[in-house]
Amino acid sequence: MGDTTMVEHKLFTMTVIENDGHILLMKRPSEKGYPGYLAPGGKVDFPESILDCAIREVKEETGLLVSNLVYKGIDEYVNEQGNVRYMVFNYWTNSFSGKLLDNPPEGELEWVAKENATSLPMQDWFKQRLPYFFKEGTFEIHVKWNEEKKKIDETLIRAT
Repeated sequence: MGDTTMVEHKLFTMTVIENDGHILLMKRPSEKGYPGYLAPGGKVDFPESILDCAIREVKEETGLLVSNLVYKGIDEYVNEQGNVRYMVFNYWTNSFSGKLLDNPPEGELEWVAKENATSLPMQDWFKQRLPYFFKEGTFEIHVKWNEEKKKIDETLIRAT
């Protein structure tokens, strides 16, 4: 087990917004990193709360003000050799107001049919996570990265 006194924790949020069988996704360009379709989200700024971050990131990236967020689960990426843990707190909502931004900063915004979303080009980790937003209960996805081998050693998925 690694030295937990020196672990760097990085916290993020992601929010799936649903409306009439469609979900709002960003078509993120390659130059922004993590290209393909993604839900809005980003880094939690210290000392803001995780929920406040989710609301802020959606507003910054889409122009929408979300409310009544439902906590869906957590996914984390652990790199023991680098002593880093990334944690993403995932939310779902169908409550929002406002107008989509004309020039969104992270990529083109698109309402996508929920049942077709995973057929779009997207990061494998997001494709794996997306169906859990629409299931009852919560989920945990725990990924262990092996820095020396440059590959995933283990992925554990739990749903309640």
